[in-house]
Amino acid sequence: MMRHKEEKEAKKEAFRKYLDSSGVLDALTKVLVSLYEQNDKPSSALEFIQQKLGGPSVSEYEMLQAELSNLQKKYDELLAEHQETCKELEELKNSHSMAMASTKETIDGEAHRDGF
Repeated sequence: MMRHKEEKEAKKEAFRKYLDSSGVLDALTKVLVSLYEQNDKPSSALEFIQQKLGGPSVSEYEMLQAELSNLQKKYDELLAEHQETCKELEELKNSHSMAMASTKETIDGEAHRDGF
């Protein structure tokens, strides 16, 4: 049982070192100190922290979500249009191939009839 506790503590310490070496602890400490030093506390501490860490505000996030939705719709429309154009092109190719084969048969038939 003691060994399990020691392993758990070692894991915690390794994670702390990871956060420290990657700069996370320093960044969070600076943001929390900045929040603490605010005379007028923001209505949303979480939004304040997100903004200080470089994330979008709630309104910016909602705006980005709406933009993403609009772009996805436009992409879907363009993809459907592209697929329809490809289908039409394939039909034209097939139609052209059949017309060429028919023309070749007519020419070959006339040449055979004329003795060529």
